[in-house]
Amino acid sequence: MKREFLGFKGKILAMAVVSAMLVSGAWAASNGRIVYSFTGSGDGGDPATSLTFDATGNGYGTTVVGGAFGFGTVFELKRLSGGKFQETVLYSFTGGSDGKNPYGGVIFDAAGNLYGTTVSGGSGGVCSGDGCGVVFELTNSGGNWTETVLYNFTGGNDGSGPGGGVVFDKSGNLYGTTPDGGQFSEGVVYELALQGGTWKQTVIHAFTGGNDGAVGSLGSLLLASGNFYGVSELGGAHSAGTVFRLSPLTGGKWKFTTLYGFGGQPDAAFPYGGLITDGKNNFYGTTYYGGTNGVGAVFKLDLTAKKESVLYSFAEGTDGGYPTSTLVFDTIGDLYGTTSMGGFPACDCGTVFEMSPVRGQDTWTETVLHRFKEKPDGGYPYYGLTADPSGNLFSTTASGGNDEAGIVFGFTP
Repeated sequence: MKREFLGFKGKILAMAVVSAMLVSGAWAASNGRIVYSFTGSGDGGDPATSLTFDATGNGYGTTVVGGAFGFGTVFELKRLSGGKFQETVLYSFTGGSDGKNPYGGVIFDAAGNLYGTTVSGGSGGVCSGDGCGVVFELTNSGGNWTETVLYNFTGGNDGSGPGGGVVFDKSGNLYGTTPDGGQFSEGVVYELALQGGTWKQTVIHAFTGGNDGAVGSLGSLLLASGNFYGVSELGGAHSAGTVFRLSPLTGGKWKFTTLYGFGGQPDAAFPYGGLITDGKNNFYGTTYYGGTNGVGAVFKLDLTAKKESVLYSFAEGTDGGYPTSTLVFDTIGDLYGTTSMGGFPACDCGTVFEMSPVRGQDTWTETVLHRFKEKPDGGYPYYGLTADPSGNLFSTTASGGNDEAGIVFGFTP
């Protein structure tokens, strides 16, 4: 079930409670385990999501399909004693004005409300009667979750089909990207600000398809030192995607700066996941294509030296290929991520990998921690790993598991 991400611009496309034991998998790190296996029915299916954790270690995410109406869910994985998790559907999308097919997961505000996006559904718009997507909020009252649509995309200059998550700034405004719509039909970066009890959407950059890039990515924007950093999947000086920065100016204006235009093979090309930073003006990410072998790379962008370098080129062999994930650091500076393909030869279902810097040198080594095998194991991990409060790493696969509807997996680095 390979998802063709270069076609994402055209939209990549009940209360169920189930307990799951931690199941051992064939991991290079022996502590790897399947946390939950989706059935594809009331509990959801195709968890195309990164996970968000609360302070007690409960995880939250989205599924693209399944739920009470078949149009996706927001779910909770509640941590129980004895290494168990309980899955609960917090909300099932109806496929109407509330939105349908959520990608990219959810985030918390300070009050414990959840926020996310759907790629379609909603009211109005020019998206073939299917809806152009929404930004939504889930509020909790005594264990009952209520959904409110904060914004309906129209498919015009405001964008359409938001496939990535949203992030907050320090003032409580929300930001995200779309792959479609906008003034130049190449996607937008948008802001949602609460004004007088109503959320108002403002496009802070419309991609032109030129040197600034085209198509907002699957990964969320990164807020660092008051600026937003992100990637565009296409466009740029070499038509292979960009890294950009948005800096706030006075009067609600923003300055857009293209920091790097990917060159294509043997350079990295076509980034889909978001960026992370080490806090030293270095940014790291993955690309779906490019690298020495043309099947994806891990890259580093040093803004101080104004230099981009490929840290690792995948071969789509047992090492993996075509990564779409956002990376994550551990406490000693190693990087972790996933590839959407490669790995176990009989499956080509993706990997979990670790990147370790060679001390005293400007080189890195890659280690494969797990090669997915689809059933009963997972298959095709598109989104990045997330750390829980104890430093354990978790993520999802779009398919595989007992019912081939995706899994949540975890391990301790």
